[in-house]
Amino acid sequence: MSARLNSAQPYVIGLFRIVFGLLFAVHGAASLFGVLGGAAGTDGGTIAAGTWPGWYAAVIQLVAGALVTLGLGTRGAALIASGSMAYAYFDVHQQAALWPIQNGGELSALFCWAFFLLVFTGSGAFGLDRLLVRRAAEDGERAPEQSPVAA
Repeated sequence: MSARLNSAQPYVIGLFRIVFGLLFAVHGAASLFGVLGGAAGTDGGTIAAGTWPGWYAAVIQLVAGALVTLGLGTRGAALIASGSMAYAYFDVHQQAALWPIQNGGELSALFCWAFFLLVFTGSGAFGLDRLLVRRAAEDGERAPEQSPVAA
């Protein structure tokens, strides 16, 4: 059973990456462009350009979310995304209460830890990272090791 689950690991990580990256990118798009209901608390509006920290967070969400979804520079984009969500949790939400369920920070905490996991697992299957590594190996360049993590 364990061998079968381990063989599916890159594909499940790839699907996980795509779903979380897309959800993150959609948050950024909603805040920046007013699509899909707009920024939270604006009644379909957007966040004013250059406002700290909301606008910058939305840019990170859109760009890092798109990169993670595509599996391009996954580890770096996931690290930035994780850090931005840690900042959001501790700076915005934790002032209200300690626990995420009390302070409305569940989404920030979930995104933070999900992206932190991707920093260590990499893009998994279906990512452009893997395609670029494969092309580099075919061209004779030494490719970095990208093996799945097994428990």
